[in-house]
Amino acid sequence: MTEPLGFPAPLRFATKIAVLLRDDLPVWQRLNVTAFLVSGIATAVPEVLGEPYLDAGEVSYLPMFRQPVLVFAGGKETLTGAHGRALSRGVSLSVFTSDLFGTGHDAANRAAVRAVPTADLDLVGLAVYGPRVAVDKIMKGAAMHP
Repeated sequence: MTEPLGFPAPLRFATKIAVLLRDDLPVWQRLNVTAFLVSGIATAVPEVLGEPYLDAGEVSYLPMFRQPVLVFAGGKETLTGAHGRALSRGVSLSVFTSDLFGTGHDAANRAAVRAVPTADLDLVGLAVYGPRVAVDKIMKGAAMHP
């Protein structure tokens, strides 16, 4: 089976990228948090990036993820549970806490996370990358983002 333009049908990846957002965030915060979270995965796990893009006018564009990013939403308890499951499975993980909305730069962001014990993080988002089965288990109880 081929897709438009003669390309083969999409691959089923052995890995998954997933973002989980707290469901009470305003839309602008959900978008901002998602962008921050996936930037961590892109830089720490280079194999998730595809090749640079090139248009017919020979203009080059940055590479993007080579596989889909699934975005989920859930309550505070869902995030806490997913965080614990992610830590126990040793997947690549990025976090965004409510404290980061009050900071203005990277050093302040890292200091805000560093100041809070793991169990007390007020998570508003997290992103994971790992084996598909592990990521599915981590996202248990979360709904696909509307």
